[in-house]
Amino acid sequence: MKEIISSIISNIKEFFSYPLYKGDSSTITIGTILAIVFSCVLAYYLLKLIRKLVTDKLPLDDKRKFVSIFKFTNYIVYILVVITVLNSSGVDLTVLLTASAALFVGLGFALQNLFQDIISGILIILDQSLHVGDVIEINGKVGKVLDIKLRTTRAITRDDKVIIIPNHIFLAEVVYNFTQNHKTTRETVTVGVAYGSDTRLVEKLLLQSVAEQTGVLKSPKPTVVFKDFGDSALIFDVNFFINDSFSDPRIKSEVRFRIDKLFREHKISIPFPQRDVHIFNK
Repeated sequence: MKEIISSIISNIKEFFSYPLYKGDSSTITIGTILAIVFSCVLAYYLLKLIRKLVTDKLPLDDKRKFVSIFKFTNYIVYILVVITVLNSSGVDLTVLLTASAALFVGLGFALQNLFQDIISGILIILDQSLHVGDVIEINGKVGKVLDIKLRTTRAITRDDKVIIIPNHIFLAEVVYNFTQNHKTTRETVTVGVAYGSDTRLVEKLLLQSVAEQTGVLKSPKPTVVFKDFGDSALIFDVNFFINDSFSDPRIKSEVRFRIDKLFREHKISIPFPQRDVHIFNK
């Protein structure tokens, strides 16, 4: 019986010691590969448990902010696990890296843009300049960030289309972040009224139009600015604050409907551009 058990153990050891790669000073065996797989699986469940403990009692918005950080942490942990297992198995990593140097250089030139996006993604995650749920404007498009990965960031636009943005764009171009500091943003609706209109009545009606609108905050209070004497109209801006800048066009549209209704009721006209055309007969 002992001989059978000894034989089984010997066969198992021989199986685990079977070389898959054999170099001058490094050998990778089946046991090494299985150790890497087991360690990565163990690390996965430990990271999952830690993530649950950290984010379990956080609000939904804060949970989204930690998603990208944990993803980046996962990559780092897996790399360290692989290096540790290989090193503890007697694999000389210096030799492997030296042997692969030419390959890495070639891949570096071929995948330059990919590495640029990955490095940009790491910087975005580390400096927390962008979070899941942020409302951003880039290249004239406004979108809400859905997911931040190492290479790309996904955002959904106001017309319900998903845009995929390479991460280096956030470092190379100007990006407006409407919700970086807080959710509240100031919005403006501009309107022109005919010369001769009662400007104080116009101010009153503009404030009334936003005071009745759902989604407009009571504090800070809306304001009206007499902006300019235009070519064909007196120009006014009504400024108001909202806490959902992603729904900005809908709220502005409703405010314009109210302005038009109130102006009609109070005989305030919105003029169209006028031009004088002079015809000379020769």
